[in-house]
Amino acid sequence: MDRLARWHKALDRISQKVGQLTAWLAIPIVFVIMLDVVSRRFFAVGSVTLQELEWHFHAVLFLFCAGFAYLHDAHVRVDLVRAKLSPRTQAWIELSGTLVFLLPFCLLMIFMGVSFVLQSWGLNEHSDAPGGLPYRYIIKSVMPLAFFLLLLQGVSMALKQIEILFGSSAPQGEKS
Repeated sequence: MDRLARWHKALDRISQKVGQLTAWLAIPIVFVIMLDVVSRRFFAVGSVTLQELEWHFHAVLFLFCAGFAYLHDAHVRVDLVRAKLSPRTQAWIELSGTLVFLLPFCLLMIFMGVSFVLQSWGLNEHSDAPGGLPYRYIIKSVMPLAFFLLLLQGVSMALKQIEILFGSSAPQGEKS
């Protein structure tokens, strides 16, 4: 069980660092949005480049912080129901949901995302909008990488639940 703990702590550190670094993207997002709003409102000048830059930054911020949110239990769940369950039942539900839903979904998104990205790179894809950003394949490359990071955090969560259910700290006298 010590090995499980070392693994999930190492994976947690990855999610923590990626989340902390990615959170800094909020600062340029604010500046880009302010520049876009001011230029539109006061100078009647719209910029497709600024709008696309906004959603590129948002995409990276939200996708790369998904594992961080999962690590800190900051994602959406039905807490009214969950809070009434025993810690052991919560662990079983978390483990089942991770193994049945999260990890397969992440693997599917990585698999599908890689072909999506390779196609984009092969086409040297850029924005269709006049004045849009070039190199669209760069932002598309974020998707499989972000789901890989979420997959790592899902593995960490599964290891934690296994440790809770079957480790030395598992409640004594209960059958698994």
